[in-house]
This record gives sequence, C-alpha cells and structure tokens, in this order.
Amino acid sequence: MSNKSGGGNFFEDFHLDQEIIHATPRTITLGDQALYNAIYGSRFPFISSDEFARAAGLERSPIDSLLTFHVVFGKSVPNISLNAIANLGYADCLFKAPTYPGDTVNATSRVIGVKQNSNGKTGTVYVRTTGRNQHGEVLVEFIRWVMVAKRDPASPAPEPSVPELPAKVALERIVLPGELDLAGYDLAAAGSPYLWEDYTAGERIDHIDGTTVEAAEHMMATRMYQNTARVHFDAHAAQASHFGRRVVYGGHVISIARSLSFNGLANALRIIAINGGRHVAPLFAGDTVYAWSEVLETMPLPGRDDIGALRLRTVATKDHACADYPYKNADGADHPAVVLDLDYTALMPRRPTGEDRK
Repeated sequence: MSNKSGGGNFFEDFHLDQEIIHATPRTITLGDQALYNAIYGSRFPFISSDEFARAAGLERSPIDSLLTFHVVFGKSVPNISLNAIANLGYADCLFKAPTYPGDTVNATSRVIGVKQNSNGKTGTVYVRTTGRNQHGEVLVEFIRWVMVAKRDPASPAPEPSVPELPAKVALERIVLPGELDLAGYDLAAAGSPYLWEDYTAGERIDHIDGTTVEAAEHMMATRMYQNTARVHFDAHAAQASHFGRRVVYGGHVISIARSLSFNGLANALRIIAINGGRHVAPLFAGDTVYAWSEVLETMPLPGRDDIGALRLRTVATKDHACADYPYKNADGADHPAVVLDLDYTALMPRRPTGEDRK
C-alpha cells in the first residue's frame, strides 16, 4: 500500500531549536472576517466598520486579532499538535502589525523546550510560533506547549529542557497598530460610555450573556482556520478517546468569551497581547458558555494621553452563569464549571483631561 499520507509528528520527532516551516500560506479575506463575526457575534467597532477604524487613524477595519491568532495556530497543527493529547497553555503572545483583508499569512515555529512525562508514553513540547504577512512583517508571535503522544514508548527520552516563561508581556514590548489616534473616539458608535479611567484593578465584571456551542459552528470555525486536529472532527475515532466524543477547539472558546465580554468591556477595542492562558477543562457541542472578567492592571502607555491598556483575566464557564464569579474552590482547585482562564492585554481609549468619570 502506498504511504504518502502524513501522520504528524510524535514526541520523539521533536528536538530543541528545531525550526519548522508550516505549509499552506493563507490569504485572509473580508469573507473570513464576516464569517468570524457571524459565528461569534463580535460587536467590537474596530472589526465592524471601516469608517470607525479610519476615524481612529487606521487605513480601514483590521482583521480581528484572534482571527489572525487562530489562522497562525491552525498552520502549526499538522506539524506540532496533530498527535497531541492536549494543548496545555499559552504565554508571551504579542500582536504586532495589524492584519488587513488581502494579507497572506505564513507561519513558522521553533522548538524551545521538550520534556518527557513520567508515564513514558507522552511528552510536553514547547514551541514559539510566528505569523508573518507577505511583506515579512510579524503579525503575531506566541509560545504554546502541548502534550504529545510518543510513537514508541520504549524510545529514549531527550534531555529535558523547559523554557522560563514570562508572567506577562512587558509594557515596553507592546506595539500599537498603525497610526492609531483615539482623540476623537465616538462613544455612541462604540456602544459604551466606559473608558480606561472608569476601570480599577480588582474590579470584576459579569458579562451576563451565554452562548450555546453548536457542533456545526465549532467545526466550521475550526475548518476556517485550517486546523486539522482529529479530536475536533472525527466522531468515529473520538469514540475510543478519553472523552468518547469530539472536543471543541480551545480557540473557539477564547473567541466566544471575547465576544461575550463586549457587554461590560465594549471599548476594550483590540487585544494586543496574551500574557498566559489555560484550557482548564474540555468543551463539547451542546455546552453553554458564560464569561466574567477581572481587571488585573490599568496601565498608562508612555507618551499617550488618548489611549491606555487594561490587563484582564477572562474566565469562561460551561453551563454555569457567572454571577458568583466561579474560579477556584476553597481547596484551590479549579471550579468544575471553568473551561478557560485567559490573561490578556487590550487597548482602551482614555477620557479627555478634565472630563468626569461615568
């Protein structure tokens, strides 16, 4: 039998400093952004209106940061996580040049850590993945780590090397998109009167609304990102898995939570960094997602009085409304409803000097 089909890399195929060029450059179109908005219902004004974006100094409406992230992530799946047991977390994700409709996205990864797990059947692989446009400009770069199965449990373990991961993306590394100018920001068009000065560290916001995950939608979204992980698509193979059914792509949960956060954080207009994140528990079709956010830090940006940054933790739950802000139980374990814990930094307009807070 011919053996031309690829089965993906197993843990023993990875080695420290390995460079991987991911296949299939992807041109992102207005259709992709429209489908993204249709699936998630995102209402943030930057990705909804060319006129709004131009009034803020950009050439037109950029592609949503998370759509760029998902496309770059999807490029990496056939090489990094096709044989993954679980995608464990993210760190040091920085969005640089904005992505616009018509840009072609390419992705590469470098292996920055490997460590066999104690069971001898799996190992954890750490990679830094970079997405660039057709001009070679970096759009996004991030670290993620995955638990990958071994092809042969008897194969020798590599020398363990675990990278030191930063707790957050340093403020001085943050890159503002284009010629951003929010001095004339239209609060009525944006849909909320609350600006950077109206939020305080420690504040918690229940985003109230819920979204039930449909199988067709999560599969359509994951196909849009060209993510080929079998656990999201193959119901027959999934019967033999630990869960016995298909698992929703973790990025789908991130985008649902971000869209829900509009109710309370409508002016958090663009994600510019993901400081860290965990998929705490799996999500399945039929589950209903809710979300709440905590303001971790309010950060002024040097030399800017029109815009600031908020460091936010958004926690997503399944089948559990968030009025009680579920997070950790008394014993320190994750609340059983929590599916996502995401720490990220978003840009938000500032109130003109002398104006009262709302």
